[in-house]
Amino acid sequence: MPVTWKRPTPPIATSNTGGPVRGAARTDFDLMQETPMRAYNFCAGPAALPEAVLKQAQVEMLDYHGKGLSVMEMSHRSADYVAIAEQAEQDLRDLMNIPSNYKVLFLQGGASQQFAMIPMNLLRGKTTADYVNTGMWSDKAIKEAKKFCQVNVVASDEANGFRKVPDVATWQVNPDAAYLHYTPNETIHGVQFDFIPDSSVSLVADYSSIILAEPLDVSKFGLIYAGAQKNIGPAGLVVVIVREDLLGQVVPGTPTMLDYKIHADNGSMYNTPSTYAWYLSGLVFQWLKAQGGLEKMGEINRRKAAKLYAAIDGSEFYGNPVALPNRSMMNVPFTLAKPELEKTFLKEADAAGLLNLAGHRSVGGMRASIYNAVAEEGVDALVAFMADFARRYG
Repeated sequence: MPVTWKRPTPPIATSNTGGPVRGAARTDFDLMQETPMRAYNFCAGPAALPEAVLKQAQVEMLDYHGKGLSVMEMSHRSADYVAIAEQAEQDLRDLMNIPSNYKVLFLQGGASQQFAMIPMNLLRGKTTADYVNTGMWSDKAIKEAKKFCQVNVVASDEANGFRKVPDVATWQVNPDAAYLHYTPNETIHGVQFDFIPDSSVSLVADYSSIILAEPLDVSKFGLIYAGAQKNIGPAGLVVVIVREDLLGQVVPGTPTMLDYKIHADNGSMYNTPSTYAWYLSGLVFQWLKAQGGLEKMGEINRRKAAKLYAAIDGSEFYGNPVALPNRSMMNVPFTLAKPELEKTFLKEADAAGLLNLAGHRSVGGMRASIYNAVAEEGVDALVAFMADFARRYG
């Protein structure tokens, strides 16, 4: 069980008159001699960040590389910050092997703003777009796109409660659509595609909850977008990877800030970007490289998921309704045989340092999000807790 730690109230230096000394150092910003024990965070987002990244940010918080200021205080136009931004982009390109004919954008507004930006930028004179509906996030994308074009829902599992990816043989695609949009991993229902759709039109994907979890062939897509707060970095940033030939033909009346080409032409700095979130994401990219890249992360993530699903399937006390081929590697929902024990489960899990296991409010139950930054020993601790809980209450 983690040790409770509370930062002490820092003393403030005073003058001989009793008033505070201007500019006096505050000890609460000094590095602690001992790192507080951290809980295991299974939140779906904002999600866990690698502890090594947080420690690096802590070291650099007040004085970035001897510059005498924090990254969050830097001008985004300064040489120091431009170097940070460029390095982050290059590290992401290296990790994902992003082809040179793709632009990488670091934007604001989250993935939800992309629901509108995508039709604004990718309709390119057409009036119809194809969407696959496998959960709440793809449904939200569909509703937003309907404000700009006719949406053809090529397939949906809504009638079954979103438990699987619809058989591709049943998809009703429109060959004249501007693009085909899908959500490879749905965080709420825990449904993951086990394939990348073949498409005669530009393929668009919301990779928010599974980007960087394993290798990905970017060249199969016209556009990939991902909110940062799950597997990239802190909330406040969204990464867009878009093929260059799709830029420059926005819907008439599109606001300047919603035009991908404007951001691409200005290095994602048409306005002041989310500088600190961009910096922290860059540290995450460096951490991923140090772990062995996405091949290694894929191995670890598959092993973590296999352990958790084995614990669920091996006990009559727990259940998961998702079809086996479509079980999410990142977001694992599960139910208890005795739903009346859910509050007890969450309370005891929290006391054991296993945080944020409540399922989404729309579906209830439990959910463990086991993103890259959730260590394997965290999954082991959860599995052990689940077994003990089932033994005591089963």
